[in-house]
Parts: sequence; structure tokens; C-alpha cells
Amino acid sequence: MRTPDEDLLQHELAVMEGILESKEQYRKIVKAAIAQWVRDLQAGHIQMQTVADLERLIELDIRLQRDSM
Repeated sequence: MRTPDEDLLQHELAVMEGILESKEQYRKIVKAAIAQWVRDLQAGHIQMQTVADLERLIELDIRLQRDSM
């Protein structure tokens, strides 16, 4: 039989696993958005004044990576 502390630890581990899996999925979305942004820029669909969107995507990707360490 497990103690309440062991149950709590098991629950916290499950929650952390879920968070890490979500972050991994978010990084895939962010990386795809960055790749699409670059393709649109190369195709001339994006003007350089919209670089703030790319900066936000890159900052989000870095934050997600940092949080995973």
C-alpha cells in the first residue's frame, strides 16, 4: 500500500509528464509556423515590417526550450 506522500508524488509526476508532452507539441506548432513564415517571406507575401511576428515565434520557441531543461 502506498503512502499519501507517494500518491502525491505519483500525481505530480503524471502532471509534469503531461506538461512536457504539451510543450513538445507546442514546439512543433511554433517550428511549423516559423517555417511557414520564412516560406511566405521568400515568396514575397510578407514585408519586412512584419518581423515582429517572427520575433514572437522565436521568443516563444526559446521559452519552450528553456522551460524543458
